[in-house]
Amino acid sequence: MMSNPWIGVDWGTTNLRAWHVDPDGEVMAHRRSGDGAASLSPDGFERSLLMLCNDWFDNARITPVIVSGMAGAAEGWMPAPYRSIPCRPLAPDCAISPPVRDPRLRVSIIAGLAQHQPTHDVMRGEETQIGGVLVTQPQFDGVACLPGTHTKWVLIRHGEVVQFRSSMTGEIFELLRTYSTLRGLIHNAPIDEEEFDAALDDGFSHPHSLLADLFAIRASALLSDLAPTIAVSRLSGLLIGCELSGCQSYWQHHPLTLIGDSKVCALYRRGLSRLGITAMTHDVETATIAGLVAARRLIAMDTR
Repeated sequence: MMSNPWIGVDWGTTNLRAWHVDPDGEVMAHRRSGDGAASLSPDGFERSLLMLCNDWFDNARITPVIVSGMAGAAEGWMPAPYRSIPCRPLAPDCAISPPVRDPRLRVSIIAGLAQHQPTHDVMRGEETQIGGVLVTQPQFDGVACLPGTHTKWVLIRHGEVVQFRSSMTGEIFELLRTYSTLRGLIHNAPIDEEEFDAALDDGFSHPHSLLADLFAIRASALLSDLAPTIAVSRLSGLLIGCELSGCQSYWQHHPLTLIGDSKVCALYRRGLSRLGITAMTHDVETATIAGLVAARRLIAMDTR
């Protein structure tokens, strides 16, 4: 079942990433495109995949394609029903197979996870990254934080996801940067560490003042010619500080690992360090590939 190359896919909201993987789980090639799930209709997913990596398919056989992320959302390629926690992030029955037109493809879309208590919550894609980290750290008991558009704080016990909480920090940052009265002030400028630290302290200690503190960035720009690097540092610090304040039950008493983009993880690691917390960091691409490899092996076992 694992004797031929296959394709692993991470289908995000705005991007598509694909890896051509050999039978031993080693990546032979990597491609990406801007055909994110949000830009496609259900009948456009197969076409986009073939446009990106048609030459990876062998006309003489069927190539497995393991897909993580938003392709399994309600508006995606085919809805992949959520698996309810507590459960392992990946399992032999964790995927569904959408119908395809091209006979060279056998697609498996990994299902996300759902939480019903103590609050409703969902994740898609992060379960694959968590599963990838657990391949190298199978004994890890603690919390995985996955910073991003919707940051996840995930409690893991004995290889299972037992509870998690999502925060819209990244999405709020982007909405404020693009559409709010702060638009035009927030650029891709480098972070001023001193300003970030001060804003993080404010966001953590006084989360109830967040809305007023955000407007103060605008007022400072009008009255004191606020530099873009100061504006982005304050906005980042305030939002992350407020998030850390609300998620203390996750990071205060458990071993902590970060899974994500190195630049974003660095901000979270810096903020946590100010609170006396040390966290390991895992590269998000490495975790995703490891998770896709693990899912491929589990799905192969399930289809024997």
